[in-house]
Amino acid sequence: MEQKSDFIFGIRPVEEAIKSGQHCDKVLIRKGMGGDTIDAIKEMMRNHRIPLQQVPDAKLNRITRKNHQGIIALMSPVPFQQIEDVLMNVYDKGEDPFFLMLDEVTDVRNFGAMVRTAECAAVHGVIIPQKGSVRIGGDAVKTSAGALFNLPVCRTASLKKTASYLKDSGLKLVAATEKTDDMYFNQPLDGPALLIMGAEDKGISQGLLDMADVKAALPVQGKISSLNVSNAAAVLMYEMLRQRMKK
Repeated sequence: MEQKSDFIFGIRPVEEAIKSGQHCDKVLIRKGMGGDTIDAIKEMMRNHRIPLQQVPDAKLNRITRKNHQGIIALMSPVPFQQIEDVLMNVYDKGEDPFFLMLDEVTDVRNFGAMVRTAECAAVHGVIIPQKGSVRIGGDAVKTSAGALFNLPVCRTASLKKTASYLKDSGLKLVAATEKTDDMYFNQPLDGPALLIMGAEDKGISQGLLDMADVKAALPVQGKISSLNVSNAAAVLMYEMLRQRMKK
């Protein structure tokens, strides 16, 4: 199997990687590429919930100058888990679920820092979207200080549907947002909960914000208008942990 760093290229190597259950982050296929083998690979990807991205040949050539045959699989150092399975395991242990959802966070350093904090704060799992999220590779593992190896990562095609599922399963949806006057330290953040953090430039998408049971802001008293998202997430995760520990 042809392999370099954290990607695999070539039709047969990619096909075998998916068949054998290797952890694929996503697969890049040349635009317009088809045929029985490619169709079979696409079907396997759907079954394994692996995102597909159709790209021009130039993008594939930037990743490798070798004969990629129009297909490259970007590999993940950690497996992606199903939120339903992780949630069931938490409830089976008799614990109150505590999850972190990242809405289009694309900076790998922020992502790694939040995963590291989440692992330290006893978060049960991190939820990311299939599209519009940081790629989980070696850099993500490094910036998380290895925490990614100890914390389930769940990837979903729809953050809204996943948030709705968790809400129906008894979790309180907590949105970190500047669009409220309610300070986080005055909010009830204990019990089963999902903390939602948005990208620094856009914040949480309106659809998720509308679903929130609690909207929590952090006071900003200086000249800078907001905190780095990983710092804000750390404050909120530890406040939620503090309230959970009081029980």
